[in-house]
Amino acid sequence: MPGGGTRTFLEPDHYEAGLSQVQIQAVILPRDEFKARLTWAELHHSQVLRCEEDAPRVAYLQLAPGLAFITFTADSGPLPVWRGTEMQAGDIVFHGGGERLHQFTPGPFVWNVIAMDPAQLEHYGRALSGTPFSLPSEGRTLRPPQRIAAGLRRLHARICRLAETKPKIVSHFEIARAMEQGLIQMLVTCLTTASARAHGHAKRRHASIMVRFEEVLAEHLSRPLQMPELCALVAVSDRTLRLCCTQFLGMSPTQYVLLRRLEAARRALRDANPHNANVAEIADRFGFAELERFSETYQATFGEAPSVTLQHVPGMRPPAL
Repeated sequence: MPGGGTRTFLEPDHYEAGLSQVQIQAVILPRDEFKARLTWAELHHSQVLRCEEDAPRVAYLQLAPGLAFITFTADSGPLPVWRGTEMQAGDIVFHGGGERLHQFTPGPFVWNVIAMDPAQLEHYGRALSGTPFSLPSEGRTLRPPQRIAAGLRRLHARICRLAETKPKIVSHFEIARAMEQGLIQMLVTCLTTASARAHGHAKRRHASIMVRFEEVLAEHLSRPLQMPELCALVAVSDRTLRLCCTQFLGMSPTQYVLLRRLEAARRALRDANPHNANVAEIADRFGFAELERFSETYQATFGEAPSVTLQHVPGMRPPAL
């Protein structure tokens, strides 16, 4: 059913929960105090999102395999690195089904999403372009003509503005259909007139290595991993893993592993009941055996002691979108 709205998030995992409701699974690791705003419009066969983030961060995204995703950045602001490559102004990304990828951003950042039923996109793609049209097997970075790309951005912004200021208009059946038809026509024009940026074999291989790296972390988040063991588990050399993490994350493998474990401990502390949980037990759960060192690192990373986080009201989750 058509509809729309907007919501502000002050916790990364609450933002992740909001993204998951639109079929984007995410791990968000902010590098500063976090604040994000998510605006969405649900149309008949598509979803339109604007994701505004106020701080630099690293993210690992998993896109639902049952939808076709197209993403692009705002016209201004610092350019992010997606899949190890810096985006250029005017680029759009046509994602492969169920794609998993990393993003990192050097500062405040706005990214836009269009998610569609793949069968509908393929149908309209063939009908409107008069040529064979199919979803890519892996993500492609495209450069549409400037005028057409600007038109897509304007139409996307107009839909999000309505969803934010006049959501009842978006929920009107015929208005939603008209907006969607215009969006699909502009999107297909972008996708069928764009040139593709080349991604060599090495970049694709590095992207696969980073997905395996995340799989290893998910299995071993409860303990520290040193480089020799980490490289053995990922099945790459020390040099290759360091190069991949620098390209895709903007940091070393061990820095990223530590940040992931600290963020997991922070969420556990915040969601725990302070009457029957303690900092030492939660720190130990994520492999931090030295409590004093954990507390110092935690304070330096998040700006507060772990004992302060533990006193926060647990279980505060945002309502559904």
